[in-house]
Amino acid sequence: MIPRLNRPVMLEVSQDVPDGSGGYQQVWSTLGMLWAEVLPGAGSTVSRGGIAAQVQKYKVTVRSAPVGASSRPVPGQRFRDEIQTLVIETVADRDPQGRFLICQAREELYL
Repeated sequence: MIPRLNRPVMLEVSQDVPDGSGGYQQVWSTLGMLWAEVLPGAGSTVSRGGIAAQVQKYKVTVRSAPVGASSRPVPGQRFRDEIQTLVIETVADRDPQGRFLICQAREELYL
């Protein structure tokens, strides 16, 4: 089955930038826009440092790119649009021909 890549998402990478006080702050830089199919998966509620968070899993399918290309997602990067921010957990080929990648991603909403 061919995925419906009908949703534009920005692929972003995290960088630690000096904050001027001896520490670092996390800054996200955009690598580019990809067309994606975003399908919801299982959700749960967890505790993060005593704060409740709702964690929703997603399967995000995008066109494949060569390993090492900036347009190929890797774990730790994220997809972002006007509605959601999805942190990429895993990336794998979706089909034997290597035309698409399936990314397991999560969204955390703090309650």
